[in-house]
Order: sequence, then structure tokens, then C-alpha cells
Amino acid sequence: MFRKRPAPDSEELLHRLATLTTRARELAELRRSQVELAIALQRDMLPADLPVIPGFHLAARYAPAYAGLNVGGDWYDAFLLPDGRVGLSVGDVQGHAIDAAAFMGQVRAGLRALASVTGDPGDLLARTNDLVLSLGKDLFATCTFMRFDPATGVMESARAGHIPCVWATADGKAGVSDDEGGPPLGVMGGVEYPVTRYRLALGGVFVLLTDGVVEGPALSIDDGLRRVVRLAGIAAVAGMDAPALAAAVLKNAELVGHDDDAAVLVVGHDTRAVPS
Repeated sequence: MFRKRPAPDSEELLHRLATLTTRARELAELRRSQVELAIALQRDMLPADLPVIPGFHLAARYAPAYAGLNVGGDWYDAFLLPDGRVGLSVGDVQGHAIDAAAFMGQVRAGLRALASVTGDPGDLLARTNDLVLSLGKDLFATCTFMRFDPATGVMESARAGHIPCVWATADGKAGVSDDEGGPPLGVMGGVEYPVTRYRLALGGVFVLLTDGVVEGPALSIDDGLRRVVRLAGIAAVAGMDAPALAAAVLKNAELVGHDDDAAVLVVGHDTRAVPS
């Protein structure tokens, strides 16, 4: 014979429900606080201002992910190099929340510091890769670094596992950069990163971005890149300024239905980019 356990009375049920509700609320508050902290940390590490270059325009846009703890480690950066050229970078740390945001700050700061030693994009990524490996973290980052010479319009590019850039010219040509690239930063040592040269022609644009802009549940990365190519081509022909194009490209991320961070960095020449 088995006895039935007595059913808990209504007061005990209410007490259990209240306890569970309180725990759920505390957990939700903790997660929201973590997300808010990661966003604040990430925004604080992004540059407050971009360099002013006569005859050229730089513009950036960034949107954090708000789905759960998906705030990641996307970044953009632009800064003057010792020789008068301009360093441009975008990147994406694998992982989410506070760890990814903090790691992003380390990688971005490392790029800036090493750029004072070597401005060559391939050498810079190789040195940054060694630096990231020395940190001993279980994280890695993808990155594109460009060295831009305003005097000649030449852009030297190296990629570490990152998605390609988009270029467009004032005569209506547009496409995706075809540089070879290498593995992400922090994956393996002794890596070389090939350098590809482009020329930012009068009226041309170059768009550096992270995968949150072009990839999501509603769109493949190839289709997303095609959208950005089309936007860049229209902007170059119409003479759209860099801030307007950056805003339009970031708007594309909403159409993608991105659940990741999205960062865009646009370089425009007042009438715009083609491979040399």
C-alpha cells in the first residue's frame, strides 16, 4: 500500500511561488545589470572623436545587441599614425558580455600601441596576434586594419579572419574587397598577414564593418554584403556624405534582424574607392 503525500496547503504554495518569483526577478536584474555594464564598458572604450582629414570624411556608427547577454566585443577605431597617415580598424571579439567587452579594449589598445612601432598592416596584425596569445585568454578576435595615406589616397589593408570591406566609386562601380587575409588574432602563432593595396579615388567610399551588420537570422552574410555594396554604390554616385552612408549601412543591420553587435566605419573622399 502506498500513501499519498498530503498536498501542501495554500499558504505554503503561495510562499513557494513568492520565493521563486523573487529569485527570478533577482536573476533578471543581475543579467540586465551585466548587459548594461558591458554596454557602458564597450561604449567607453570606443573613440570619442575621429580624425579630421582635409578632403576626406570619416564617420562611424555602432549599435549593441540587446538579445539576452549577446553584447559582444565589436569595435571601430581611427587614429593618426606618427608618419601622418591614418590607422583604421574594425574588429569583433568572440564571445559576449563583460569578458568580451574587456578583451576588446585590450586588443584595440594593443593595436594602437603597436601602431606607433610599425604602421605596416600585415606586421601590425602579426605583432598584435603575438600580444593576444601572450595574454593567455580563451578568447580570440577578428580584425581588419588599414593604413590610409591622404596624400595619395592609397589604402593598405590586412585582415585577420574578418569579413571583407566594401568599396564604391563615383562612376557607379562597387564591390567587396578581395584581399587574402589570415586567421583571427589569438588562434595560432607565427602567422603572416598579407597586405593588399587599394586607392580611394575622388568621390569614392570605403566601408569597414562587422558581421552583425550583414548577417543574421533573416539574411546570409553574402546577401547582406550585397546590400551594403548596393548602398555604397548609390551613395558614391549621389555624393552622399560619410555620416549619411554610415547611418544607412547600420540601418541595414535592423533589416538583417541582427542579434549581435554592429559597427560601421566609413571613409569618403568627396567624389570615392577602387582597387589599385
